[in-house]
Amino acid sequence: MSRLHKENHLVERIGWLRAAVLGANDGIISTSSLILGVASASASQGDVLLTGVAGLVAGAMSMAAGEYVSVSSQSDTEHADLARETRELADDPLFEREELAQVYVARGVEVGLAREVAKQLMTKDALGAHARDELGISEVTTARPVQAALASAATFSVGAAAPLVLVLVSPSSLLIPVVSAGSLLFLALLGAIGAKAGGAGLLKPTIRVTFWGAFAMALTAGIGAVFGKVV
Repeated sequence: MSRLHKENHLVERIGWLRAAVLGANDGIISTSSLILGVASASASQGDVLLTGVAGLVAGAMSMAAGEYVSVSSQSDTEHADLARETRELADDPLFEREELAQVYVARGVEVGLAREVAKQLMTKDALGAHARDELGISEVTTARPVQAALASAATFSVGAAAPLVLVLVSPSSLLIPVVSAGSLLFLALLGAIGAKAGGAGLLKPTIRVTFWGAFAMALTAGIGAVFGKVV
């Protein structure tokens, strides 16, 4: 006799994982780039640190607000679709049952069996069956604005704190190389962690995150150096 066991699928992590990786990545890149840009303009270490702290606070709030608004829009769309589906189920349940059956037929189920499955599922939870199989809305994919906003703000702050710590521990004369090298190492580690949590290969995500981080930091540092000389 086989034993039933609980399966943990990686897709269940997709909501919070996306927000968490995005927040931490943005925190490291934006704050380290800001620090390098200001430092390249020959600012003092105190001014660089103050700029980094301001960037952390502003960035965390921006990430939280942006993520909340974005995911709320998705949530509004889901609720509108569910409300319309509820009305359709009340107005013409037989048509909706046939519509659900045709979804299963399109997936390869025999017509008679598809109709029986649709009938049984709608008897138990008509809206749930249509939400999942017709609209593609499930517990795993349901939009959670507050969760996404908090995850983004928290992980942005953690990511942004990394280059700030580097500013604190590095000598003034080595601030730029220490922050650059340390931030790239943090980005590589983040890429590896995100890939591992998502069940993907380590190399490609790590290289991708590190490359774009290096590009952003180099560009900002170059602009800071140019404007520092002009101003």
